[in-house]
This record gives sequence, C-alpha cells and structure tokens, in this order.
Amino acid sequence: MIRCVRIWTGEDENSHFEEGYIELEPGAHGDLLSGKLDTAHASFQETASGGTLAWHTAPVRQLVITLSGTLDFQTRGGQHFLLKPGDILLAEDTAGGGHTWRLVDDQPWRRVYVVLGNDVPVPYKRAQ
Repeated sequence: MIRCVRIWTGEDENSHFEEGYIELEPGAHGDLLSGKLDTAHASFQETASGGTLAWHTAPVRQLVITLSGTLDFQTRGGQHFLLKPGDILLAEDTAGGGHTWRLVDDQPWRRVYVVLGNDVPVPYKRAQ
C-alpha cells in the first residue's frame, strides 16, 4: 500500500480530507502495482525549507507525490494532516475555501505533480 490523502471540496464549499491508500494488485516479479492512469502531463517542483502557501485550491485534479520534506496541511475547518516523503496527495479541492500548507522540517519540499486526464479513475481506497 502507498499512503494517499484525498482532499476535496464538500457541499459546504470547504476543503475536507480523508486518509487512504493507493490500491495495488499483484504484478510481475512479485511486485505490487496499479493499473496505468491516463495523465495530461507531469512536472517537478521544489520549495525551500521553511516554505508556506496561504489559502488556495488545487488548480486541477492531480496527484502530488512528495519526494522530500514534511508538510502540515490545514483546512478552513481547522483539520490538519501531515504529508511525508513517499506520500501521495489526491488533490480534488479545485473550488471553495481551499487549504494551506507549511513545511515543518528542515528539508525542501520536492514533489511531482501528475495532472490527471479527464474523469480518470484513481485506485484510491479510504482507510478503514
């Protein structure tokens, strides 16, 4: 399992999140893998340690894969969650009140943005 946090806009127009994982199936060589996802494009970004970003929404539905850095995300409802290296954020809060984040360790936030194709299903499963 790969840890994944889903963040979305609720009916109240605020961002909400839930913990889950990317569902993987048995594959070649004993590995676990997902099916292929149609993507529009991918890009890399780095923010220096100590970085923050004020209230904003995701510009598009995307996966954000953290390579380094530990972040504290907050919703307007006061909910917090941490992202650490290896975690994936399924960002679906493209409208409404949005969220903030701040780096909480001494590492830069290095990440990969994977913009999803239209209506692409993601093998995300909510944690029980």
